[in-house]
Parts: sequence; structure tokens; C-alpha cells
Amino acid sequence: MSDAAETPIESSVIRDVNSDHGFATLTLNRPDRLNSLSNDLLESLAAAIESVAEDDSIRAVIITGSGRAFCDGADTDEMTGGEGEGPHKPGPGGPEALRRGFKLAQKVILGIYEMEKPVIAAINGSAVGAGFDLACACDIRIASNSARFMAAYVHVGLFPGYGGTWLYPRLLGSAKAAELMFTGNFMEVDEARELGSLNDVVPEEDLLSVAEKMARRIAAGPPIAIRLAKTMMRR
Repeated sequence: MSDAAETPIESSVIRDVNSDHGFATLTLNRPDRLNSLSNDLLESLAAAIESVAEDDSIRAVIITGSGRAFCDGADTDEMTGGEGEGPHKPGPGGPEALRRGFKLAQKVILGIYEMEKPVIAAINGSAVGAGFDLACACDIRIASNSARFMAAYVHVGLFPGYGGTWLYPRLLGSAKAAELMFTGNFMEVDEARELGSLNDVVPEEDLLSVAEKMARRIAAGPPIAIRLAKTMMRR
């Protein structure tokens, strides 16, 4: 039985717990901005990740996006030249304040990567920049056949600040990681699958059901053994 009432529908992250099968789904909920990572969304996502990590009744986690994209990266409106305020803009504190602002990004990425419970990315549509990093931090990646991937940082004069420089080579190999970081080209879903970074590619209408089937399978297993397996794999 789903417990969607725990988080209001207007929240930037919808937390939906399936208490019958022991897994939770976290849905990035800014479809009008392609689920780009604003300060509000980052704070909500960090809190949701911490919440599911501490809940022993939850044995697996799915992260997905609402609308037609998984996550289009950092919100450009909160970067230099944009009108909004957020962690991606230096502000009066200069570069040091910008560095400190990335503690929230670290909390999200490391929260996923170091969480003892398996995390599944259900990738609907594009995963760009920080959104690509977010997907790469997960343990299992299931993509729709419309998914695309881009390390877009070079297009705005940056390098992957959400863990991509560490994650990409381990998932894709050093040569492909370098190509994506240096060119900012898209990687299509078929190539991502061939490189072994995706567990499955499915029709868009089947994406969530396939991810939920995987989450149920994991949640039905021995929780201590699975948590220790992830911990040792990460270390």
C-alpha cells in the first residue's frame, strides 16, 4: 500500500513509501524546469534521502523524475547571470562561498552513494550535468528508451561538480568519460547500455513498473546481507 500522503504533492520532491513491499520512491517534481536542481529541490532531496536511509522499514529506494526528464542538471537561473539565488552562484562571499555551497550537493550524492540500501535510478528522458551525476551515483540504472545523457558542464565553463569526475570513469571507462567531459556531447541510450552503465532499457510506459519490480525483489531479500554487500562494494 502506497503512503503518498507523507509528502505534499506540491513538494519539489515527492516521497512515496510502498509499505507493503518495503521500498520508497523519490520523485523530482519540477517538471516545468525539467527537474533542474534548485536550492529548494536539493534541500528537499537531501532531507528525503536522509529520511529513507534512517527508516529500517525501507529496504530499497527508487529515484525518478516527473514529466519528460529525469534531471536537467543545476538550475541555470541560480547560476551566474541568472535571476535566482542558490548554491551555484558565488554571491558576495566569492569562490569560497561557492565551494561551501556545494556541501548540499555532496550531501545528496554521498547520501545516495554511501546509503547502505540499494538505490535504483529510473531514468525517464534526459539526465544532464548534475542530473547525469545523480544517476551515476545510484547502484542500479534502468532507463526508458528516450533517455539521453550529457556531462554538460563544459558548455558553461565548468567541470563536473557533483561527483562526475570520479563516477564517469568507473562506469564508462576513462576514454569515454574523458570524451563526454571534454566535448559535452550527448550519449544516447543504446551506447550507454553497450558500455554497461545501464541494467535495462525499457519502453517509457513500463519504466516505473520495471523499477518497482526490481525494488520489490531487492526488498524481499536478506537486508543485512544486501546492506553489507553494498557497503563492501563501495569501500
